[in-house]
Amino acid sequence: MPESSHTGEAIGAPEPREFVAMIERMDAEAALASNITVDAIGRAIDPRKLGKDDLSSLLGAISRLAAQGVDVGLSRMSPATFARLVAHASKDQLESIMVDSALRVAVLDEIFRRMGRHVRPDRVRDLHAVVHWRFTGGAGEGGFDRYETTISGGACTVSKAMTERSRVTITLSPLDFLKLISNNASAPVLFMTGKVKVRGDLAFAAGLSGLFQLPRP
Repeated sequence: MPESSHTGEAIGAPEPREFVAMIERMDAEAALASNITVDAIGRAIDPRKLGKDDLSSLLGAISRLAAQGVDVGLSRMSPATFARLVAHASKDQLESIMVDSALRVAVLDEIFRRMGRHVRPDRVRDLHAVVHWRFTGGAGEGGFDRYETTISGGACTVSKAMTERSRVTITLSPLDFLKLISNNASAPVLFMTGKVKVRGDLAFAAGLSGLFQLPRP
């Protein structure tokens, strides 16, 4: 069978929920034999045509296959495809992902892993700043999932260990964070409504998104 038969258009032929069920039933041997890619899976799915728990079920199946040695980890999904899934997902679908502790960590880890790719070197060349992120409902100290981003020397690095004093600490729910980075929420509105809490340099926090080139769906 020619490789082109495994494109997003071909695998997108089943109804969306049938397609999710097909991926859930797939074992590692079948996934390897199909040459299916995680980006093709992502392109074939429109979250708007799925139920509340279908997207989390799909991501769970992808994670299971990746753990079994199939090269379908979220890190292999293109920025545009990943951004589209998040942008088109409903609030209920995102909440379904975030209540699953393993999926929550996998998605947040992947977003922060990509930050280094999307920083704008021209805007951070002479900057040194540390940002601490705290996500409510987490398993870490104080009930938060924590990430540290260090912008220095034109690059952005990420750690889960808080190793430096932060210029700003940002606290919000993972759901609001996903909405924010997918342009489905406004940072000033989230701040004014108390959904984002900022401690430290407020002016720097207000311009933080401008330091990154966020992928468009």
